[in-house]
Amino acid sequence: MKKILAATLALAMVLGMAPTALAEGGEKTTLNVIISQYGDHTQEWWLGEDGFEGAFEAANPDIDLNIEIVSWNDLYTVVNTRISTNQTPDILNIDTFADYVADDLLMPAEEYTSDELKAKILPSFWNANEMNGTVWALPILASVRAFFYNEDILNAAGAKVPGTWDEVLDACAAIKAYDENIVPWSLDISTDEGQAAFSYYTWNNGGGFVDEDGNWALNSAANVEAVEFMKTLIDSGYCTADPYTETRYPQQDAFAAGSLAMMLGPCNLYDIAADVNFAVATMPTKEADAAPVQMGVCDRLMAFRDDDAPDQEARTAAISKFFDAFYDADTYAGYMVFEGFLPVTSDSADILVENAEQYQKGGDGGAGNSDYFDAFCTMLASCDFYPTAKPEWNDVKQGVINAEQQICQGADAQETLDALQEEILLLAEENEAETEAEAE
Repeated sequence: MKKILAATLALAMVLGMAPTALAEGGEKTTLNVIISQYGDHTQEWWLGEDGFEGAFEAANPDIDLNIEIVSWNDLYTVVNTRISTNQTPDILNIDTFADYVADDLLMPAEEYTSDELKAKILPSFWNANEMNGTVWALPILASVRAFFYNEDILNAAGAKVPGTWDEVLDACAAIKAYDENIVPWSLDISTDEGQAAFSYYTWNNGGGFVDEDGNWALNSAANVEAVEFMKTLIDSGYCTADPYTETRYPQQDAFAAGSLAMMLGPCNLYDIAADVNFAVATMPTKEADAAPVQMGVCDRLMAFRDDDAPDQEARTAAISKFFDAFYDADTYAGYMVFEGFLPVTSDSADILVENAEQYQKGGDGGAGNSDYFDAFCTMLASCDFYPTAKPEWNDVKQGVINAEQQICQGADAQETLDALQEEILLLAEENEAETEAEAE
């Protein structure tokens, strides 16, 4: 970590929190924390000289903070081993939480989240961590999928930036007429990420994986219409040559090379396509007056239960202090720039939209980019998420990919999605019966 960043972080931490005196004769509360490694310099931010751990302990002498950085390649093995050997961490940074909830291992987030912290977490991301009516984790960072378009190509083709599906078709036709060698539109319905395409189109037609009550609704009329629109893009020759097997990665390269005009993709495309004159917009919707829905992605921080802790009140208070310190507006904003992600708190988003340049990126020493945060932070409030907490999700994920591919190759959309809905409802009944049996 660059010394400037480290010094700034330490100063912000120390000034932002009044040191807590250790009670005479009292014992420190120890928190064991596992943080996922997002880059080559993650360890420096957390554990380097003047890093988070040291600054936190200086401000909280009653808490012993033991932070361990674990690579994503080893993370699940490490965590499962710790759980099985009764060495469960107090705080964990990982992507999923449903299995831990099912095994009754987590503390509800309300127990350790201060009112001030909850108030500044974006509601869509707070709610994304809900299961069975309870929020079980906090979002540590965010990413969002958005609509990217090559301004030079659209201008040369005389095409309007599309905001609706009809306008997408008009723009694609204009681009094909301008230069048949340019692919107008990207589409990935491969097994790699076809479920993302399902969300892009169904959510922006008022449909999706579940209904407003959280029940599976895979065969809704809105979903049928959305997948049929995807088929129209393929049949019209407007999208990539083989959307059934070609993933988004070569499509991202094509967009960066200027041979693909429009793409629904991740926010890191902003850096990948740095040499292209592009702009970013919200997802096109079926109807002009519909509110666009973005696909959100977030990893999590969660606190595990420790029924053997000698002082539960002190432990919970220490966990709360950890989260308040990490999500401190300046500290958290710096971490987002350092790791290259989007913030999930409103105060840090405000800072980064205005002045991300004051922070350093991890590893390369380059300054942050306010334009980047300005492009995406406003989209975070309109994000929706995969229903990963539902036990049938893995089957649904593969099911919608299979359905998309069958429909786009000629199968009846309603019949195909009806069959998938029936299959998933039967699976849900089996899962519910199994849960009830285990409870007895």
